[in-house]
Amino acid sequence: MSDGKLQNPDFCIGGLEVWIYGRQFPESDGCWDGNRLNVIARCTANSSVVQAAGSILHLTELYALMIECKQIYDTLSGEAKLECMEPNIGLKLRMVNGGHCELTVSITPDNLYQEHSFIFDLDQSYLPMLFNSLERILDAYPIKGLSRSPGDISTGKNK
Repeated sequence: MSDGKLQNPDFCIGGLEVWIYGRQFPESDGCWDGNRLNVIARCTANSSVVQAAGSILHLTELYALMIECKQIYDTLSGEAKLECMEPNIGLKLRMVNGGHCELTVSITPDNLYQEHSFIFDLDQSYLPMLFNSLERILDAYPIKGLSRSPGDISTGKNK
């Protein structure tokens, strides 16, 4: 969806920005290879900037995050997580009292030698922009090769 320059991210929340540059294997119709995305992810806070790039996100992971974000927005309780197969990026949104939420972002360009975490205080008003952005991404890159719910793949549930 991005045009090769770091302009407007395809999705963002807190200090996390993510740009999508297409599928890693656009010709693949299989669930695993056909749904891997090439991305640049960058997290910024105060004087720190950490960036990771590559095929580090899977569409089923974004789908699960979108569903969980909608749930915590509706209930103002619980957690939404981006739990990735690749160790370069992850996030957790945890609702705390009064509609406030805590965002924890884990990001690294080199998972063998580096760990970086950022914590942001947000409120529920940030969630619709996130799940609407995720919806646009999933519309632009439909999930391929599934015979069951995308959430079952990304959360490890077997049916």
